[in-house]
Amino acid sequence: MKEPAPVLRIEARWPVILAILAVLFLLTRLPRPIAMLPFWIPCAAAIVVIVPMAAVGLIAAKARWLRIERIVTLLFFVVVVAGIIVNLASLIREMVHRSAGIDGLQLLSSSIAVWVVNILVFSILNWQMDRGGPEDRVNNAGKKPDWVFPQEGAPAEDVPPGWKPTFVDYLFLGFTTATAFSPTDTLPLTSRAKMLMMLQSSISLATIVVVAARAINILGN
Repeated sequence: MKEPAPVLRIEARWPVILAILAVLFLLTRLPRPIAMLPFWIPCAAAIVVIVPMAAVGLIAAKARWLRIERIVTLLFFVVVVAGIIVNLASLIREMVHRSAGIDGLQLLSSSIAVWVVNILVFSILNWQMDRGGPEDRVNNAGKKPDWVFPQEGAPAEDVPPGWKPTFVDYLFLGFTTATAFSPTDTLPLTSRAKMLMMLQSSISLATIVVVAARAINILGN
């Protein structure tokens, strides 16, 4: 008798969907002189990536939707990071030329929004990329890791049984990379992980040091 196929365990998608909605909200709240991309581009990108995530939990043909989810998540990352870089360039231009259409408070709030989006979008990509993706991790597919977490080197009695990194772990990784500009407790193992952390740190550094500092200076005058 043929053995039944193993049941594919699915990681919850709601934290990731909330992160995507937060990215959408922040990008659409940027003032017009800074938000260079049309309003509909981040909206369409968010819808395109949320639909397969919802389908993964609701539809039986999960393998196909997991492939679609992975592709559209990578495209979402590319679109949003390109938007971040364009918006950051707009922030710096407005900062240098001191346009009458945007004040110091708008510069400061916009730099904070870009910084948060930077954290969220890299967290989403790392969650989708590491060890083959969320389902490969939770189902012990044995894919090579891009990052090693402190729980993996801790004594067994200090770690929950069957522990695997979830989106919250990648969110913390994104936050520490954007604030410390370097690895903290989670170490990159692959070249692509190191390149992604370098890119995220560079965006964060430009946002915090250049834009936010100048905005605070404008407010103080």
